[in-house]
Amino acid sequence: MEFQRSSGVLLHVSSLPSYGGIGDLGPAAHEFVDFLARAKQHVWQVLPLGPTGYGNSPYAGSSAFAGNSLLISLEFLADWGWIDGERIANLAGRSGAVDFGKVERSKLPLLYEAAANFLDRGPHDPRLAAQWGQFEKFCRTEAGWLADYALYAELRRQYNTIAWTAWPEPLRRREPQVLADAAAKHGRAIAQEQALQFAFSVQWNQLREAAARSGIRILGDVAIFVNMDSADVWVHPELFELNEELKPVRIAGVPPDYFSETGQRWGNPLYRWDLLASRGFDWWIKRIRCATQLYDIIRLDHFRGFEAYWAIPAEEDTAINGAWVKAPGLALFRALELALGPLPLVAEDLGLITTEVDTLRLEMGMPGMRVLQFGFSNKNAHIHLPHRFAPATVAYTGTHDNNTTLGWWQEASEVERDAVEAYVGLAPIGDRVASPVSTPVWPLIRAVEASVAQMAMVPAQDLLELGAEARMNMPSVAAGNWSWRAPEASWTPELAARLAALAEVTDRDNDPLGEAEKETENAAK
Repeated sequence: MEFQRSSGVLLHVSSLPSYGGIGDLGPAAHEFVDFLARAKQHVWQVLPLGPTGYGNSPYAGSSAFAGNSLLISLEFLADWGWIDGERIANLAGRSGAVDFGKVERSKLPLLYEAAANFLDRGPHDPRLAAQWGQFEKFCRTEAGWLADYALYAELRRQYNTIAWTAWPEPLRRREPQVLADAAAKHGRAIAQEQALQFAFSVQWNQLREAAARSGIRILGDVAIFVNMDSADVWVHPELFELNEELKPVRIAGVPPDYFSETGQRWGNPLYRWDLLASRGFDWWIKRIRCATQLYDIIRLDHFRGFEAYWAIPAEEDTAINGAWVKAPGLALFRALELALGPLPLVAEDLGLITTEVDTLRLEMGMPGMRVLQFGFSNKNAHIHLPHRFAPATVAYTGTHDNNTTLGWWQEASEVERDAVEAYVGLAPIGDRVASPVSTPVWPLIRAVEASVAQMAMVPAQDLLELGAEARMNMPSVAAGNWSWRAPEASWTPELAARLAALAEVTDRDNDPLGEAEKETENAAK
């Protein structure tokens, strides 16, 4: 699919300087949309929005369909009448890194309290009557995953967040009577989980609508694999490579690469693509349909895994002794297209990319990705530099897996530094004020924006010229990731003006109405 020439910012929702200890879908998110509009940006890119598990990674979620309850705005719930504003008055403020443990201890109880209030008052309170009807419709419409996820989430709480693989055998194997008994026993808690999923859906849709009114599209992320400890694997074990003990036979990862000498052993169970194909890829159709309801543009993480994936024997401690195995590729995407129509997909085609992977991407008309930080080490890396870009590209200074551009520059080799200076030169921190420190952060931002790439994306950390302390994720490192939050008052008028000027001169300026609409509007005057 050909995308409008545009630019945007990569910032996960959890990184917003929101009230409550973690970025959420409340006022700070709407303020960020306003900033993007003032900066004449078209795109807001977020990471996966699902509930996270061990390590708090959005790419190791406990459901491919549910939303992360921690991203729900308590401020908006108070506005709705779900909870008294005084009950949330003592939550953590808007600044500082996300302390996930603290957020779970302080925010989750209030979310469940709000959900309980809604369940008690919804059928009787005139203020909540409309929402109650919407909630009942939501439960019917999302029945295909909602009840199973809500039961899974509550059982996980009952068993102190241990994985479903360690639950009692009858629950592991989903014996019907045991499931029915559990659903009856925990009915109230299950309904609270459903109410929170409804609240997430309403708040996300309100945010997406606000973005659309300002001409901003949401670029979201779909991770190719799902977590072993997820409702998806617990509910549909037949779709994954599991043995008779419901343990993985082979797991996902990537071979040794730029990020790790021993590769990355992700641990996700692999799909039984043969069975999925025989069923017309029904589970994947449901998953991508869900993604289209969340996002305007969908980035397929680890796209090369749709052509061939790195299969690691589950007993291996590293990813070294894996093997490439063919995936369904074109057959899957044709089935998705047949069921859902043309899809706004972007291929994350970084890493070891073969001719077959490129052929699949081009056959489906998907833009690929390029990352400037990768482009300066040697001539073979120059495909990541603007003079080698094709228009069907989404170009980045860096991604959530990279260091910030300032952090990368501070650790760059002499070869890389010389190449950067030759290519874009350096500029003082702030770029317009006297500074003893010069970096390539804004020169590289300008290089991405001035390129022929259809979309130019810049992580928020680079706009703010932050160092390695603001890095979002370090691949192959299990702890300490995903916790960065933007400082309060980051989205200044000066930064918006600076981005807007760059968008205008590079023909990426946001035009919410569009030329055709403008002509119609002018003709009507």
